[in-house]
Amino acid sequence: MTYLAVYAQQSSEHTVLSFAAKAADVLRFASIERIGRDAQGELSGFQRPQVAAHIREIRDYLEKPNAVLPNPIVVAFTDRVTVEDLGNGAAQLAIDLSSGVPGLVVDGQQRLSALADMERDFQVFVSALICRDQAELRRQFVLINNTKPLPKSLIYELLPTVDNLPPRLSRRSVASDLTARLNFENTALKGYIKQHTCPEGIIADTVMQKIIMESLSNGVMRELIRGPKGGERCVRLVSNFFEAVKKVWPEAWHGQKPNSSRLLHGAGIQAMGDVMEVLAERGEARTVEDFRSGMECLRGKTAWTAGEWHMDGEVRRWNSLQNVNRDVALLKHYLVGIVKADLRSKAKRAPAPLLEPTVDSL
Repeated sequence: MTYLAVYAQQSSEHTVLSFAAKAADVLRFASIERIGRDAQGELSGFQRPQVAAHIREIRDYLEKPNAVLPNPIVVAFTDRVTVEDLGNGAAQLAIDLSSGVPGLVVDGQQRLSALADMERDFQVFVSALICRDQAELRRQFVLINNTKPLPKSLIYELLPTVDNLPPRLSRRSVASDLTARLNFENTALKGYIKQHTCPEGIIADTVMQKIIMESLSNGVMRELIRGPKGGERCVRLVSNFFEAVKKVWPEAWHGQKPNSSRLLHGAGIQAMGDVMEVLAERGEARTVEDFRSGMECLRGKTAWTAGEWHMDGEVRRWNSLQNVNRDVALLKHYLVGIVKADLRSKAKRAPAPLLEPTVDSL
């Protein structure tokens, strides 16, 4: 197989070229070796297992007629390739397939796997790296894949500006947009959420996005977002709730940080997200006063900044709660349990509604 390629003037110890090839042809001259061990325990291969959901998302995107894939597939060779310098940075690359597949995919295995399942005749860019031996090939694999990825929070903040996203990212996009509005519009959380465009914030944006996504999937925001001015209504709901939180626990909010108050900590924010859901759905709370009244039952039963939590027979120091699944679930169950019990008690005390006269009673 021969390709017209261009040289890249990089390391004097390696040959680096770039060319375009059909995805099916890449799989003819390059294989994906998954990491494993043989019977003797010797390590072989280096690629992580396939991630089916990720491959499916890539394939769904690439099947669209306007899809592009500028990211190259990186393939390394140690032998059975020859390079003829054509001058002016151009080269003729010849790949010998007579003894099997000579190349190994170093980066882009998920993209290539997605392309392999498509009927579309899709060309990709290939960056070819010619190494002196297998040890050098492994070294390059580690170095290429060990670069620091873009922070998730930066990617999530950019999502609302991107169209035609996979469903998983679309949900995150809506949550990211609502989080940004809470942080930059005139709300109770303005300037409180830490984002790349608001580094002085103290509440993690991913935590706020998480409680919003849960509400959009199974909570009160699921219906709110669908109606007129849905985004505005969701923003106002969350803002009203946290304005009420400030009124109920001013000493645990104002001037505090996550390490000094568990109310502003990831565990506390997620737990309060569930409290908001219960009050909004079961108590039909919408205003600041509705939420404040609904949380009065929690006064004197929290340990946001000092003391101990007494939860389900377990005693925990105030600052021992961490942003891990078990602690978050424990705090959610404790706070929501008190709020639900209070709502039930109020329902029992409420006077029975007056019945309209029926035809029989007239």
